[in-house]
Amino acid sequence: MRDLEANLQYEYMDKVRGYVKQQEEQIGRPLTFYVKTFGCQMNARDSEKLVGILENIGYVEGEDEHADFVVYNTCTVRENANNKVYGRLGYLQNYKKKNPIMKIALCGCMMQEPEVVENIRKHYKFVDIVFGTHNIFKFAEILCNNFESGSQVIDIWKDTDQIVEDLPIKRKFSFKSGVNIMFGCNNFCSYCIVPYVRGRERSREPKDIIREIEGLVADGVCEIMLLGQNVNSYGKNLDEPISFAQLLREVNKIEGLKRIRFMTSHPKDLSDELILAMKECDKVCKHLHLPLQSGSSRILKIMNRSYDKEKYLDEVKRLREQIPDIALTTDIIVGFPGETEEDFLETMDVVKKVRYDSAFTFIYSKRTGTRAASMPDQVPEDVIKDRFDRLLKEVQTISAEKAEQYEGKVMPVLAEEMDDQKEGYVTGRLDNNSIVHFPGDSSMIGNIYNVRLDECKGFYYMGELADA
Repeated sequence: MRDLEANLQYEYMDKVRGYVKQQEEQIGRPLTFYVKTFGCQMNARDSEKLVGILENIGYVEGEDEHADFVVYNTCTVRENANNKVYGRLGYLQNYKKKNPIMKIALCGCMMQEPEVVENIRKHYKFVDIVFGTHNIFKFAEILCNNFESGSQVIDIWKDTDQIVEDLPIKRKFSFKSGVNIMFGCNNFCSYCIVPYVRGRERSREPKDIIREIEGLVADGVCEIMLLGQNVNSYGKNLDEPISFAQLLREVNKIEGLKRIRFMTSHPKDLSDELILAMKECDKVCKHLHLPLQSGSSRILKIMNRSYDKEKYLDEVKRLREQIPDIALTTDIIVGFPGETEEDFLETMDVVKKVRYDSAFTFIYSKRTGTRAASMPDQVPEDVIKDRFDRLLKEVQTISAEKAEQYEGKVMPVLAEEMDDQKEGYVTGRLDNNSIVHFPGDSSMIGNIYNVRLDECKGFYYMGELADA
């Protein structure tokens, strides 16, 4: 049953549908939309909600930005992400001059920055709608206000504790889906803007999460990704607290669901209870993304990560004791302010000891609004580049060695899409998140097959159906 806010938003959708129909009658064709997503899986899930609402009110999805309604769902983790959006707005202004009914909306994390919103208000008056991360559920209402006022509508919330269920969602994939279990972050890592633009942690009720997943499975979904900035702290703010491990066990009981993934896990909250749940839940993929960021305890303290090198390595040890075949991936930042060669070598030491299946390596980038941006001892670019190259070489060497151990084995693969590089092949994923290409056709997408991994290509496999 919908809550009062959801009912209100459906009323706005009905109202906007009338305005859309009027414009369609004027131009003699359906109105099109295009949603471009920048950033993380949370943004991707938000964009599916935007698409669901747009289709509900009568828009038809277009192929590119030459559409009647363009929405940019922005990211602001790095400042160059902001610059990309500003650059694209110049193109949109030219498109809008040729299409008088065109609407442009900006939303997402970048819009939570007051200086960004003021810049748009002053210099990008052709943008019709601006809203942020906290009130995405009000998209139809904000659009209605724009239709009725005929002027720019800016609606930014500084924070919220509100979660609205049961609004339309249009999934990108028929067989897999992200599911938000919580929103926001309480960690305030010194290099990260996320807590300022996504707000404080707030968890969805477990019954709502289970109900959503059951509906997805009934609609053909076999794999779900539980999403949160720090899923390990899920449930702490609920009236009846529940741990993430307990939630995993409940999700694992859902009939018809075949795979469960989740991200992201913060090392400071990785519990023995969660490790045991991962071990015992047969649908939970044996893959964990556990961001390291740095192997230096000194740098980790400055980053405000709330763990040190020894704690991190102990967690890896406990994970592998319970789940020997678990695939571990990570994030690493090179060149954080004050990082010395000794600090960097500590990171290299962790990489060699953990032996990650893969790692996302980043060169530190100043982010205005974070404490790290104003820290002294910013590392010279040439030093950062040298360290980055050394780290990348080590990570890639280990990843290739780890991947080779599966060569020749038969393993279950979820077929996800047609291979865009080799005709007559499909692309899928192993339980450990590795990519596999094998012969097949579009009818196989969304199903799991036993595939023999004939050849390891370093970061992916070429395979054959085991029963072919």
